[in-house]
Amino acid sequence: MAEVREFIIPLRAAWTVTRPHRANRAIAEIKKHISQHMKKTDEERVWIDEEINQYIWSRGAQKPPRKIKVVCTREEGFDMLEVKLMGE
Repeated sequence: MAEVREFIIPLRAAWTVTRPHRANRAIAEIKKHISQHMKKTDEERVWIDEEINQYIWSRGAQKPPRKIKVVCTREEGFDMLEVKLMGE
């Protein structure tokens, strides 16, 4: 049985770094938020879908979105937390 949770992740911390590094920091904030809220173990890793990456970088490195809606899935038997963009 898979555990599925929906999150609205605030990316305000990405706006505290210098302008060229904001998109990179936004990706790091997504990983950090998912790790904390899904109680990631040491064996698991966070996998972010390419669609999220394209959404973060859509306006360039200097202007990532302020928040993002995602769906996180933990499958039994896999050591991965899968993060996908929530369909509107």
